[in-house]
Amino acid sequence: HVQLVESGGGSVQAGGSLRLSCAASGYSYSDYCMAWFRRTPGKEREAVAYIDSVDSTTYANSVKGRFAISKGSPENTLHLQMNSLKPEDTGTYFCAVAGDAAVCSELCSGGFCLHDFSHWGQGTQVTVS
Repeated sequence: HVQLVESGGGSVQAGGSLRLSCAASGYSYSDYCMAWFRRTPGKEREAVAYIDSVDSTTYANSVKGRFAISKGSPENTLHLQMNSLKPEDTGTYFCAVAGDAAVCSELCSGGFCLHDFSHWGQGTQVTVS
């Protein structure tokens, strides 16, 4: 039974930083794609960052240079370091996992590609004012 549990959301002023974490348990994929998605007001859930089983990363243009995705420490934990936060970063952030690293080859901006991810966390709110 795969479980993903996010933490670290909160409220911060523009220009500030937050670090999200996602504790993953119950999966044994050797080839996978892990992701952070966000759902912002009026928009569909979209990917902001990916990391695959060989630590290759991909970022949405809107967060490139400001956000950093990483995994480990503690083991089986996914992180998203968010710096220079902007009000438009406000939303609910979700971690997700797909049991195929090839899913990481193209960022998902909503729609059918959301189904490529078999497991999702419950989400954590980030508010930037």
